[in-house]
Amino acid sequence: MKQIYNPYLPLYEHVPDGEPHVFDGRVYIYGSHDKENGEAFCMLDYVTYSAPIDDLTDWRYEGVIYSAKQDPNYENHPYMYAPDVVRGNDGRYYLYYSLAGGTKTKSWASWIMSVAVCDTPCGKFEFLGNVQYKDGTVVKDFLMFDPGVFNDNGRIFLYYGFNSFGNELPLEDQGPFHDKTTEEILSNPYVSAYVELEDDMITVKHKPRQLLPSDTKNTSFEGHTFFEASSMRKFGDTYYFIYSPRECNHEICYATSKYPDKDFVFGGTLISNGDIELNGRLPKDRLARTGNNHGSIEYINGEYYIFYHRQTHKNDYSRQACAEKIKMENDGSFKQVEITTSGLNNGPLKAQGAYPAVICCNLTNGNMPHDECHGIYPHITNKGEDRYIAEIEQNTLIGYKYFDFQNVQKIGIEYRNGYKAPNGTLIIKISENGEKIAEIDLKQAEAWTKAEINVQIPNGTYPLYLIYEGEGAIEMKEVYFI
Repeated sequence: MKQIYNPYLPLYEHVPDGEPHVFDGRVYIYGSHDKENGEAFCMLDYVTYSAPIDDLTDWRYEGVIYSAKQDPNYENHPYMYAPDVVRGNDGRYYLYYSLAGGTKTKSWASWIMSVAVCDTPCGKFEFLGNVQYKDGTVVKDFLMFDPGVFNDNGRIFLYYGFNSFGNELPLEDQGPFHDKTTEEILSNPYVSAYVELEDDMITVKHKPRQLLPSDTKNTSFEGHTFFEASSMRKFGDTYYFIYSPRECNHEICYATSKYPDKDFVFGGTLISNGDIELNGRLPKDRLARTGNNHGSIEYINGEYYIFYHRQTHKNDYSRQACAEKIKMENDGSFKQVEITTSGLNNGPLKAQGAYPAVICCNLTNGNMPHDECHGIYPHITNKGEDRYIAEIEQNTLIGYKYFDFQNVQKIGIEYRNGYKAPNGTLIIKISENGEKIAEIDLKQAEAWTKAEINVQIPNGTYPLYLIYEGEGAIEMKEVYFI
């Protein structure tokens, strides 16, 4: 039986900010496209993958669906930030995005929302134009950033926006900003905005309006102020606005309303890429390095799933797509779900054969950073086709959730010396605070080397924790079971 794990796309692929959509029996993932060990956000052209709704282990590469060079403003802004796609009332598919980056502008984003169109959901899309007013003037009110586009039974809504950490400004003082420098942009907060579109998919019916409050004191949003990553869904008769909060942007959270454009109330946290807040976990106890998060929920073949991304490569620019099943409660709410290795597998992974070490869902030395990428700490990286965990030092915990153990006799790893030759052991546990099952002695190894140990583990489903104790450091490429 075929299996799948997080990240669910090939290990060389970095498609963060994932917006999942079901079209005609397949789920498509639309996201940014980071370069492996890149130097900036979203350096590559958009690609998409799709899978049949009844087999989420079978993701198919659909190829490059849109290139930044197709946009007339490419020269000044060669990278494309998080996109979204919607099926219009004409049956065609519309891709919304904003350009960013480049060296010929002081602004790190264009703050213009562009649109491309295609007859199929898998491309190739062609440039259509920029979101505009009826007189043809391009919309530049508020920050045209992170689109979430939604067809509500024929009404097309475009949600977007960004909220920095500066002092609050009245709504009427917040736009337009297209001629601001980066410093000016980041010194002021902006808003969660929306517009309704005409059937041509680029003309707005009205001036942009605010959706969520900027000043959240004494509101249900206090502590979870809108930051970025707008996304809209409707389940039953309830609208779910999904976003990332500025106080804790490692989270994806949601708000609900009976309307698509007003009266939203904070609902809760869906996921954190460090499991912060899950079961009361504090930020200092994060189970992985955290960073920005962006994704959404999709209802697929009778189940709900939350799509999100994780951080790799000791920078903020190499994020990978992950997903988890999530349960809707009887009252329509969602509870925060745990990050796992098994993800879309619809059950634990079989503790048989070999797995890449980098599919760990927990990776911590007890003092993992948020965004900050300096210093020594365990991290996922690569050198050519080798993808591995580096800087595994004393007290580094590497966790995999979950495996189905059936008559496992041995557990082993493939490892080599880290930046300083090791002299230690790797403790094996099947619960975070439980007794050790066994330990593997690790000798110096210049080249990739295998080391294994006999184990006695009752049959059942457990996490696997590997904890390094000793001097020096190792790098780890593989975990295997016999």
